[in-house]
Amino acid sequence: MAAPAVAVRAVAWLLLWEAAGFTCSPATTFNNTHFVSGIRATCSEIILRQEVLKDGFHRDLLTKVKFGESIEDLQTCRLLIKQYIPTGLFVDPYELASLRERNITEAVMVSENFNIEAPNYLSKESEVLIYARQDSQCIDCFQAFLPVHYRYHQPHIKDGETFIVVHNPDLLMYCDQASLRGVIRFRFDSFGKTIEFPVLKCWAQSEVTAPCTLNSKDICQWNNMKYKSVYKNLTLQVPVGLTIHTSLVCSVTLLISILCSTLILVAVFKYGHFSL
Repeated sequence: MAAPAVAVRAVAWLLLWEAAGFTCSPATTFNNTHFVSGIRATCSEIILRQEVLKDGFHRDLLTKVKFGESIEDLQTCRLLIKQYIPTGLFVDPYELASLRERNITEAVMVSENFNIEAPNYLSKESEVLIYARQDSQCIDCFQAFLPVHYRYHQPHIKDGETFIVVHNPDLLMYCDQASLRGVIRFRFDSFGKTIEFPVLKCWAQSEVTAPCTLNSKDICQWNNMKYKSVYKNLTLQVPVGLTIHTSLVCSVTLLISILCSTLILVAVFKYGHFSL
Protein backbone atom coordinates (compact mmCIF):
# COMPACT_ATOMS: atom_id res chain seq x y z
CA MET A 1 0.00 0.00 0.00
CA ALA A 2 3.00 2.33 0.55
CA ALA A 3 3.97 2.37 -3.12
CA PRO A 4 0.54 3.50 -4.43
CA ALA A 5 0.40 6.22 -1.77
CA VAL A 6 3.81 7.57 -2.81
CA ALA A 7 2.76 7.54 -6.46
CA VAL A 8 -0.42 9.46 -5.67
CA ARG A 9 1.53 12.04 -3.70
CA ALA A 10 4.04 12.45 -6.57
CA VAL A 11 1.26 12.99 -9.11
CA ALA A 12 -0.39 15.51 -6.82
CA TRP A 13 2.85 17.49 -6.43
CA LEU A 14 3.38 17.52 -10.20
CA LEU A 15 -0.13 18.84 -10.76
CA LEU A 16 0.43 21.60 -8.20
CA TRP A 17 3.77 22.64 -9.80
CA GLU A 18 2.24 22.74 -13.27
CA ALA A 19 -0.70 24.80 -12.02
CA ALA A 20 1.68 27.26 -10.38
CA GLY A 21 3.70 27.56 -13.63
CA PHE A 22 6.98 26.16 -12.28
CA THR A 23 7.43 23.36 -14.78
CA CYS A 24 9.91 23.85 -17.61
CA SER A 25 8.35 22.93 -20.94
CA PRO A 26 9.37 23.81 -24.52
CA ALA A 27 6.52 26.33 -24.72
CA THR A 28 7.71 28.03 -21.53
CA THR A 29 11.26 28.16 -22.85
CA PHE A 30 10.02 29.77 -26.08
CA ASN A 31 8.06 32.34 -24.09
CA ASN A 32 11.13 33.24 -22.03
CA THR A 33 13.20 33.63 -25.18
CA HIS A 34 10.50 35.78 -26.75
CA PHE A 35 10.42 37.92 -23.60
CA VAL A 36 14.19 38.41 -23.68
CA SER A 37 14.17 39.37 -27.35
CA GLY A 38 11.22 41.68 -26.74
CA ILE A 39 13.18 43.91 -24.38
CA ARG A 40 15.91 44.34 -26.93
CA ALA A 41 15.98 47.45 -29.07
CA THR A 42 14.04 47.06 -32.29
CA CYS A 43 15.60 47.86 -35.66
CA SER A 44 14.08 51.03 -37.04
CA GLU A 45 14.83 52.18 -40.58
CA ILE A 46 17.40 54.83 -41.43
CA ILE A 47 15.79 57.45 -43.65
CA LEU A 48 17.97 59.47 -46.04
CA ARG A 49 16.71 62.53 -47.86
CA GLN A 50 18.64 64.62 -50.41
CA GLU A 51 17.56 67.91 -51.91
CA VAL A 52 19.13 70.66 -53.99
CA LEU A 53 18.95 74.25 -52.83
CA LYS A 54 19.30 77.48 -54.84
CA ASP A 55 18.77 78.05 -58.57
CA GLY A 56 21.06 78.40 -61.55
CA PHE A 57 24.36 76.67 -62.23
CA HIS A 58 25.60 76.86 -58.61
CA ARG A 59 23.64 74.72 -56.18
CA ASP A 60 23.87 73.31 -52.66
CA LEU A 61 23.35 69.59 -52.07
CA LEU A 62 21.78 69.02 -48.66
CA THR A 63 21.69 65.51 -47.16
CA LYS A 64 19.61 64.68 -44.10
CA VAL A 65 19.68 61.36 -42.24
CA LYS A 66 17.01 60.37 -39.73
CA PHE A 67 17.43 57.44 -37.35
CA GLY A 68 14.61 55.62 -35.60
CA GLU A 69 13.41 56.68 -32.18
CA SER A 70 14.85 53.52 -30.61
CA ILE A 71 18.42 54.48 -31.46
CA GLU A 72 20.51 55.37 -28.45
CA ASP A 73 24.01 56.66 -27.79
CA LEU A 74 24.31 58.48 -31.11
CA GLN A 75 26.59 60.96 -29.35
CA THR A 76 29.32 58.33 -29.51
CA CYS A 77 28.87 57.72 -33.24
CA ARG A 78 29.99 59.56 -36.35
CA LEU A 79 28.41 59.56 -39.77
CA LEU A 80 30.34 59.81 -43.03
CA ILE A 81 28.67 60.34 -46.40
CA LYS A 82 30.51 59.17 -49.50
CA GLN A 83 28.94 61.15 -52.31
CA TYR A 84 29.51 60.27 -55.96
CA ILE A 85 29.61 63.33 -58.21
CA PRO A 86 28.52 62.61 -61.81
CA THR A 87 30.34 64.01 -64.83
CA GLY A 88 27.75 66.74 -65.28
CA LEU A 89 28.66 68.29 -61.91
CA PHE A 90 31.85 69.32 -60.17
CA VAL A 91 32.93 70.29 -56.69
CA ASP A 92 35.49 73.05 -56.26
CA PRO A 93 38.24 71.83 -53.87
CA TYR A 94 39.36 75.41 -53.19
CA GLU A 95 35.83 76.33 -52.19
CA LEU A 96 35.71 73.33 -49.86
CA ALA A 97 38.97 74.45 -48.23
CA SER A 98 37.48 77.90 -47.63
CA LEU A 99 34.29 76.42 -46.16
CA ARG A 100 36.32 74.18 -43.85
CA GLU A 101 38.26 77.16 -42.55
CA ARG A 102 34.98 78.91 -41.74
CA ASN A 103 33.60 75.71 -40.14
CA ILE A 104 30.63 75.63 -42.52
CA THR A 105 31.10 72.08 -43.76
CA GLU A 106 33.51 69.17 -43.35
CA ALA A 107 34.02 67.83 -46.85
CA VAL A 108 37.11 66.75 -48.77
CA MET A 109 37.74 65.56 -52.31
CA VAL A 110 38.84 61.96 -52.75
CA SER A 111 39.52 62.00 -56.48
CA GLU A 112 42.89 63.20 -57.74
CA ASN A 113 43.83 65.01 -60.98
CA PHE A 114 40.51 66.79 -60.90
CA ASN A 115 39.84 69.46 -63.55
CA ILE A 116 37.04 71.86 -62.64
CA GLU A 117 37.22 73.60 -66.03
CA ALA A 118 36.59 70.52 -68.19
CA PRO A 119 33.18 70.07 -69.83
CA ASN A 120 31.07 67.11 -68.89
CA TYR A 121 32.10 64.99 -71.91
CA LEU A 122 35.78 65.29 -70.94
CA SER A 123 35.42 64.82 -67.18
CA LYS A 124 35.19 61.78 -64.94
CA GLU A 125 33.04 60.87 -61.99
CA SER A 126 34.52 62.03 -58.69
CA GLU A 127 34.02 61.24 -55.01
CA VAL A 128 33.64 63.47 -51.97
CA LEU A 129 33.71 62.52 -48.29
CA ILE A 130 31.38 64.58 -46.12
CA TYR A 131 31.51 64.25 -42.34
CA ALA A 132 27.92 64.82 -41.29
CA ARG A 133 27.02 66.80 -38.21
CA GLN A 134 24.28 66.14 -35.71
CA ASP A 135 21.22 68.30 -36.15
CA SER A 136 20.77 70.59 -33.15
CA GLN A 137 16.99 70.46 -33.58
CA CYS A 138 16.77 66.66 -33.83
CA ILE A 139 18.53 64.37 -31.37
CA ASP A 140 18.72 61.40 -33.76
CA CYS A 141 19.32 63.30 -37.02
CA PHE A 142 22.43 64.14 -39.03
CA GLN A 143 22.87 66.55 -41.93
CA ALA A 144 25.60 67.43 -44.43
CA PHE A 145 26.08 70.31 -46.84
CA LEU A 146 27.98 70.28 -50.15
CA PRO A 147 28.16 73.03 -52.83
CA VAL A 148 28.01 71.66 -56.38
CA HIS A 149 28.27 73.34 -59.78
CA TYR A 150 27.06 72.46 -63.26
CA ARG A 151 29.59 71.72 -65.99
CA TYR A 152 29.27 72.90 -69.56
CA HIS A 153 27.50 70.42 -71.82
CA GLN A 154 27.60 69.83 -75.54
CA PRO A 155 24.85 71.61 -77.49
CA HIS A 156 21.88 69.54 -78.58
CA ILE A 157 20.19 69.37 -81.94
CA LYS A 158 16.60 69.68 -80.69
CA ASP A 159 16.04 69.70 -76.93
CA GLY A 160 17.53 72.66 -75.10
CA GLU A 161 17.98 70.79 -71.85
CA THR A 162 19.64 67.74 -70.37
CA PHE A 163 19.38 65.84 -67.11
CA ILE A 164 21.96 64.93 -64.47
CA VAL A 165 21.29 61.96 -62.21
CA VAL A 166 22.85 62.13 -58.75
CA HIS A 167 22.88 58.60 -57.31
CA ASN A 168 22.33 57.96 -53.63
CA PRO A 169 25.50 58.10 -51.54
CA ASP A 170 27.15 55.49 -49.34
CA LEU A 171 26.30 55.95 -45.68
CA LEU A 172 29.15 55.04 -43.35
CA MET A 173 28.94 54.89 -39.56
CA TYR A 174 31.60 54.57 -36.88
CA CYS A 175 31.00 54.32 -33.12
CA ASP A 176 33.82 54.80 -30.62
CA GLN A 177 32.39 52.30 -28.13
CA ALA A 178 31.73 49.60 -30.71
CA SER A 179 33.50 46.29 -30.39
CA LEU A 180 34.64 44.14 -33.28
CA ARG A 181 31.16 42.61 -33.41
CA GLY A 182 29.49 45.99 -33.76
CA VAL A 183 28.00 46.15 -30.25
CA ILE A 184 27.54 49.64 -28.86
CA ARG A 185 26.58 48.70 -25.32
CA PHE A 186 25.13 45.91 -23.20
CA ARG A 187 21.96 45.51 -21.22
CA PHE A 188 21.07 42.96 -18.54
CA ASP A 189 18.03 40.77 -18.76
CA SER A 190 15.96 39.43 -15.87
CA PHE A 191 18.29 36.43 -15.50
CA GLY A 192 21.41 38.59 -15.08
CA LYS A 193 22.78 37.78 -18.56
CA THR A 194 24.04 40.42 -20.96
CA ILE A 195 22.05 41.25 -24.10
CA GLU A 196 23.78 42.95 -27.00
CA PHE A 197 22.35 46.23 -28.23
CA PRO A 198 22.56 45.52 -32.00
CA VAL A 199 22.51 49.01 -33.50
CA LEU A 200 25.19 48.35 -36.05
CA LYS A 201 24.09 44.75 -36.51
CA CYS A 202 20.72 45.94 -37.76
CA TRP A 203 22.07 47.95 -40.68
CA ALA A 204 25.76 47.26 -41.25
CA GLN A 205 26.43 45.54 -44.58
CA SER A 206 30.21 45.69 -44.91
CA GLU A 207 33.27 47.51 -43.58
CA VAL A 208 35.02 50.37 -45.37
CA THR A 209 38.31 52.05 -44.48
CA ALA A 210 38.30 55.84 -44.29
CA PRO A 211 39.96 58.58 -42.21
CA CYS A 212 38.55 58.73 -38.69
CA THR A 213 38.07 62.50 -38.84
CA LEU A 214 38.57 65.25 -41.38
CA ASN A 215 41.97 66.37 -40.08
CA SER A 216 43.18 62.98 -38.88
CA LYS A 217 45.60 60.64 -40.59
CA ASP A 218 44.29 57.67 -38.60
CA ILE A 219 42.24 55.13 -40.54
CA CYS A 220 39.06 53.66 -39.05
CA GLN A 221 36.87 50.75 -40.05
CA TRP A 222 33.55 52.34 -40.96
CA ASN A 223 30.34 50.32 -41.33
CA ASN A 224 28.54 50.69 -44.65
CA MET A 225 24.93 51.12 -43.54
CA LYS A 226 21.74 50.05 -45.22
CA TYR A 227 19.13 52.79 -45.41
CA LYS A 228 15.88 53.82 -47.07
CA SER A 229 15.99 56.81 -49.39
CA VAL A 230 13.05 59.17 -49.78
CA TYR A 231 13.92 59.53 -53.47
CA LYS A 232 15.35 56.79 -55.65
CA ASN A 233 17.80 59.22 -57.25
CA LEU A 234 18.12 62.97 -57.50
CA THR A 235 17.58 64.34 -61.02
CA LEU A 236 18.72 67.84 -62.02
CA GLN A 237 17.62 69.68 -65.15
CA VAL A 238 20.32 71.65 -66.98
CA PRO A 239 19.72 74.06 -69.90
CA VAL A 240 22.05 73.56 -72.88
CA GLY A 241 22.57 75.35 -76.18
CA LEU A 242 21.29 74.30 -79.59
CA THR A 243 23.55 73.48 -82.53
CA ILE A 244 21.50 75.68 -84.89
CA HIS A 245 22.64 78.71 -82.86
CA THR A 246 26.36 77.93 -83.25
CA SER A 247 27.01 80.33 -86.17
CA LEU A 248 25.03 83.15 -84.56
CA VAL A 249 26.72 82.77 -81.18
CA CYS A 250 30.22 82.62 -82.70
CA SER A 251 29.60 85.67 -84.91
CA VAL A 252 28.18 87.81 -82.11
CA THR A 253 30.96 86.74 -79.72
CA LEU A 254 33.64 87.64 -82.30
CA LEU A 255 32.09 91.05 -83.04
CA ILE A 256 31.76 91.93 -79.35
CA SER A 257 35.37 90.88 -78.72
CA ILE A 258 36.65 93.07 -81.59
CA LEU A 259 34.56 96.02 -80.45
CA CYS A 260 35.70 95.78 -76.82
CA SER A 261 39.37 95.39 -77.83
CA THR A 262 39.09 98.47 -80.08
CA LEU A 263 37.58 100.56 -77.29
CA ILE A 264 40.33 99.51 -74.91
CA LEU A 265 43.04 100.47 -77.42
CA VAL A 266 41.42 103.85 -78.07
CA ALA A 267 41.23 104.56 -74.33
CA VAL A 268 44.86 103.58 -73.84
CA PHE A 269 46.15 105.84 -76.62
CA LYS A 270 43.87 108.73 -75.62
CA TYR A 271 44.39 108.78 -71.86
CA GLY A 272 47.63 106.86 -71.46
CA HIS A 273 50.95 108.51 -70.67
CA PHE A 274 53.85 107.21 -72.69
CA SER A 275 57.48 108.11 -72.06
CA LEU A 276 60.07 107.61 -74.78
